[in-house]
Amino acid sequence: MTVTLLKPDVPYHDIDIAQGWVPVPGGALGVEQKLLSGALDEAGKRGVRTRLIRFQPGTIAPDTFLHDYWEEVYLMEGTLIMGCDPDGTGGARHSAPGYACRPPGTPHGPFASPDGCVFFEIQYYV
Repeated sequence: MTVTLLKPDVPYHDIDIAQGWVPVPGGALGVEQKLLSGALDEAGKRGVRTRLIRFQPGTIAPDTFLHDYWEEVYLMEGTLIMGCDPDGTGGARHSAPGYACRPPGTPHGPFASPDGCVFFEIQYYV
């Protein structure tokens, strides 16, 4: 039996949670990522990406997202408001810990985080 790896082996290592954050490409101001492993090829519709996402305090991501890959998120710390207005009002307030699994085609957002938050995210094609 041949096993095809979705991504390379990543040996256990400590993560510096304070350093190495970069803006999410095309994301709202204040939304940052720290890539942990893998890559997601949206044009080729393949791959898997594992990363941490951080919303700086006061961040509003005003768009509704819809994508063709699976997404699982685990809210590790902080508070995330989901389904607010594009100006950050209303919506459902969720505090860590929390989890969501979004099949392809699931609309989600806008988001806001008045106090900031960090979540673990896995995105993948099947």
